[in-house]
Amino acid sequence: MTIEHHVGDERLLAYGAGTLDEATSLLVAAHLALCPACRSDLELAEAVGGALMESDRLAPPADETVLDALVRCIACEDDEGSAAAAAAPLGPFVLPQPLRGYAGGDVAGLRWRSVGGGIRQVPLKTHGAGATARLLSIPAGKSVPEHGHSGFEATLVLAGSFYDRGSWYRRGDVGIADSAVVHRPVAGPEEDCICLAVTDAPLKFVAAVPRLLQPFHGI
Repeated sequence: MTIEHHVGDERLLAYGAGTLDEATSLLVAAHLALCPACRSDLELAEAVGGALMESDRLAPPADETVLDALVRCIACEDDEGSAAAAAAPLGPFVLPQPLRGYAGGDVAGLRWRSVGGGIRQVPLKTHGAGATARLLSIPAGKSVPEHGHSGFEATLVLAGSFYDRGSWYRRGDVGIADSAVVHRPVAGPEEDCICLAVTDAPLKFVAAVPRLLQPFHGI
């Protein structure tokens, strides 16, 4: 599995700093469970932050720059535990932890609700202000109704795939859209697309029927 679309450095660093809302943090955590590259980037960022706070260890010799000292300190860190965690198998589950804990089980045991057109959802309960999260199941080969955004939307693929704006998104990939984007993602033909969608504002559907149904489904 090669993940090509990531959460982005800004959200990754905000997750590490603990400044994201709960729904967005859940999406980043689920992506990290699937993406060794982002786990490595986060570990490096946390190591850099920790090293910068230890000013006594960063004091460089006369012939050593601060950057050289920082690299030296990071290299001295014991990363065997991190490497073992990254190499650990994820198991046969579709939903990684902690997402499986929020949903109350894996996809086969969830209470899916129809939102029309064969698309189903499971809203996830998160606390505090900010974005909302839901699991979506989109039938193979079917598209989501065309829509724009009042804010941002992040979509993490958990099974199957979808095609959007010239790119394929597969397990572990994250699609990001903002208020400048109007799109109609299409699920791949091989199997139903299961994904985690996080939005911080209601979608702006183009067609009348989805707009009429929108209040009933809280999308």
